[in-house]
Amino acid sequence: MSNELTNLRAALHAPPAAQAEAKADTIALALRNFDALHQTGQGSRPALRPNQARRSAAGFLKGVHAMLKSLTSRPILAATTSALALSVGLVIVVPMIRTAPPPSGLVVPQPTPATQATDTAATEVTSEPEVTAHAVVGPEVGDDGGTDAHDITRLATPELAAKEANQPGIGAAMVAENPPSPRSPGPTVGLAPLAARTLFAEGLPRDGGVDLGRPAPDDTEAFANAAPNPVKITANEPVSTFSIDVDTASYAVVRASLTAGTLPDPAAVRIEEMVNYFPYAYPAPAAGDTPFTSTVTVTRTPWNPGTNLVHIALQGRLPAISDRPALNLVFLIDTSGSMDEPNKLPLLRQSLTLMLAQLRPEDEVAIVAYAGSAGGVLAPTRAADREAILAALDRLQAGGATAGAEGLALAYQVARKMGGAGEVSRVVLATDGDFNVGIDDPEGLTHYIARQRDSGVYLSVLGFGRGNLDDATMQALAQNGNGQAAYIDTLAEARKVLVDQLTGALFPIADDVKIQVEWNPAAVAEYRLIGYETRALRREDFNNDRVDAGEIGAGHSVTAIYEVTAPTSPALLHDPLRYGSAQPAGEAGELGFLRLRYKTPGTSDSALIETPILPGSGTGSDDVRFAVAIAGFGQLLTGATYLGDWGWDQAIALALGARGDDPFGYRIEAVNLMRMAQSLDK
Repeated sequence: MSNELTNLRAALHAPPAAQAEAKADTIALALRNFDALHQTGQGSRPALRPNQARRSAAGFLKGVHAMLKSLTSRPILAATTSALALSVGLVIVVPMIRTAPPPSGLVVPQPTPATQATDTAATEVTSEPEVTAHAVVGPEVGDDGGTDAHDITRLATPELAAKEANQPGIGAAMVAENPPSPRSPGPTVGLAPLAARTLFAEGLPRDGGVDLGRPAPDDTEAFANAAPNPVKITANEPVSTFSIDVDTASYAVVRASLTAGTLPDPAAVRIEEMVNYFPYAYPAPAAGDTPFTSTVTVTRTPWNPGTNLVHIALQGRLPAISDRPALNLVFLIDTSGSMDEPNKLPLLRQSLTLMLAQLRPEDEVAIVAYAGSAGGVLAPTRAADREAILAALDRLQAGGATAGAEGLALAYQVARKMGGAGEVSRVVLATDGDFNVGIDDPEGLTHYIARQRDSGVYLSVLGFGRGNLDDATMQALAQNGNGQAAYIDTLAEARKVLVDQLTGALFPIADDVKIQVEWNPAAVAEYRLIGYETRALRREDFNNDRVDAGEIGAGHSVTAIYEVTAPTSPALLHDPLRYGSAQPAGEAGELGFLRLRYKTPGTSDSALIETPILPGSGTGSDDVRFAVAIAGFGQLLTGATYLGDWGWDQAIALALGARGDDPFGYRIEAVNLMRMAQSLDK
C-alpha cells in the first residue's frame, strides 16, 4: 500500500510530457483560423445566445476583449498560442455551444489522444438550436389600428444585440454559461477563433493587468433604485410631490436574501415597498365617501429626539365580494429556459392554482405563454371550468429564449377582446424578469406599456426565482402599466398575494394617486421623505392629469413617512445662510398642507383632497410604530445615514413592541429577519 501511495503522489506531481506534435498542430490551427476570420471579413461578432448567458459572462468577456485587441499580428498570435500549448497542464478544455455555423475557413479541431482525457473530465453542455429574434409587426386584429413595430423591435435585432454586448473583434466567439464543477471555480467561456479548445488558465500572463482568470459571476440581477432622498431645506424647496406605491417586491427579495444567509444588495431595498408589504388597520372611509381616506400622525423620531416623523396613511375601501365587477384575467407566463427551476415554473403553477379558487364562476381566464415566440395556451375560459384551466397550466414546459415583447402584445390583444362594460381586465405577467428577446430595456418598455395603458387594461407583474431577476424591467412594467409588482419566493408568499390580498391586488378603486406636501418654513426648517425615490414627481406633475401615478386597490393601505426638523431644533443639519432671512415667513400653527389627487377608474379627470398637517396629530398606534420600525429596518440595510447610534437592537425592540394583532405572522417574521440581518451585519 505504501508503494502504491508513493507512485500515486509521483504521478500526480509529475509534469505532463512535452508533446511537440500537439503544440505544432495547435499553433498551425490557430494561425489558419486567424487568417480565415480576417479574409472573410467576419471579425464582427454575430448574434449571441439569449441574454442570460451573454450577461453572466460579461465581466469575463471584457478581459477577453482587452487581450484580443492586442492580437493584431500573426507573430503575436503565434506567441500567445505557443504559451497556451506549452502550458497544457493548466489548460481548461470546454465543449463549444454553437448557435450558428463557424465562419468559412474556420477549422474546429477534433479531439486527439492527448486531449481526450481532459475532454472527458470537462463539463458537458447540450447544444441549443439557433435562436432568432422575433418581432410583432403589422396590425393586430380587432384593435385600434395595430401595434407600433418600433415599440416591439427596439432591441430585437442581431445588430443591436451585438452593439449591446459591446465586444467587437471577437469574431465567431459563442458565449456559453457552464455551471461550476468540482474541477472549476466558476463558469467558463468557449472561444472559437483561438486555438479552439483552449481557455486562459490561472497562472498565465494577463494582458494590461486584467485578471482573465476571474470567473464571471452567475448572478445577473439588476435592481431599479436611486440614491436615498436627502434632507431638504424647506425655504429652498417647500413642496414635495410623489406617486403612491403599492408594490411589495422589494420586501420579498430582501427576505429571500436574508433567508439564504446573505445581506441584500442595498439597491434591492426600496423602503416604501418594505413598509407597504404589511397590512395595516388604518381608519377606512365611510360608505359613500371618497374611495380612500387619509390619516396623518405626528410622533417623535425614535432614532433622533430632535426631529419628528409625519406618518401619512391612506386606506382604501373594501367593497363586498358580490359588489365587485366581473374580472378578465390573462395569465402571461414566461416559459423560457431560465424558468426551468423548482422555484420558478413549478412554483408559478402552484401559485396560480391557489388563485383560481378565489375567482367567481363568471370571471374569465386566458393563458398566453412566451419563450422563443409567443402563443395562446388557453382561450378565454370561465373560471368555473377549473379543470380546463388546470390542464392548460400542466401543459406548460420551460425551454427557449424569452420573447417577452411578443407575449405582451398578444396578452394585451386577448385582454382587450375579453373586456366588457363595467368589467376589469388585467394582464398578470409571471416571469423571472429576463426579457432578452424583443424590448429588453426599461425605457422602451415604458413607452410601449404607456400606450397600452390607455386601453384600460391593467398590468400586474409577479417575479419568480433569483439569479437573473431583472428588477428594473419589472418596475418599468408595473409602474407604467397601472399595476403592481410582487415577488413570489415561496408558496406562502403566493397565498398572501394571490389569496389573502387578491381583491386589493386585482380590483382598483383609485387610479393615478399622487401625494403633494407643502411644508411651512416657519414650523419645518428641514424635511426628508423616507423612500419613494423611484416615484418622485415634478411639482407641476401634480395637477397634470396626463401624468401617470400609482393605483390603490380595494382594501389596500399605503404609507408614507417624512422626517421633519423644527427651525429651533439642535438636530438641524444645515447651517443658516449668512445672507438668508433671519425669520421664515408664515404661521407656525401648521406643519404643512397635504394634497391628494386621484381618478375614479375609467375617468380622465382627477379629484382633489386637502388636509392640514397639525402638530400632535393622531396617536402612535401599533400600526404607526410598526411601520416606523420597518422604515428603520430598511435604512439599516441601506447604510443608515441618518440613524445615528440607533441600530438593530432598537429596531427589533420597536417592532416587537408594536407587533399588535398579527394573525398571519407577517410581523414576527419581519422581527426574525431583523435578527438575521443583525447577525450578518458584522
